[in-house]
Amino acid sequence: MTRYFFIAAILVLAVAVAATAYVQRDLIRIRIAPGNVLAPPKAEQPSKATASAAPFSGDAPWALSALPECLTQIEEDSGSLPYVRSHLPKGAVAIRPPATLVFGDCTIRVRAFDADVERGPDRFHIPPRASFYRSGGRLVLLHASGKHGELRIYKRTAPTSQ
Repeated sequence: MTRYFFIAAILVLAVAVAATAYVQRDLIRIRIAPGNVLAPPKAEQPSKATASAAPFSGDAPWALSALPECLTQIEEDSGSLPYVRSHLPKGAVAIRPPATLVFGDCTIRVRAFDADVERGPDRFHIPPRASFYRSGGRLVLLHASGKHGELRIYKRTAPTSQ
């Protein structure tokens, strides 16, 4: 038995040495030739004052998290719907659609099963099965997809002075 172990060890060692030698040989062949590289001139960059970003838009259950100027996400839970519903804050009150909520310069239009979020030129759609709740000064969003759910809790972002 020892004889077979010894032969196997020699074979493994030989393969490792051969592979290492082959890899090192390939590494040695790589050479970077000196020389000048010609590159096209860079386009003039617009100043920050004249640059205008393209507006954001799309379907996103996380849309409110993408607008920190209006709301700040403070908690997130995800999992089965019963698990997520058990994390609704005690005393949370459902916001009955249709409703319009305003936080800073963000407007949330709550409909029966979804919502639209607007902030300046940015437009987001929170897809169906979205439910909104108030809990103290917080906004709670429960988004259900099949048997899975996401619960996000937001607080109003404090206004900044400029």
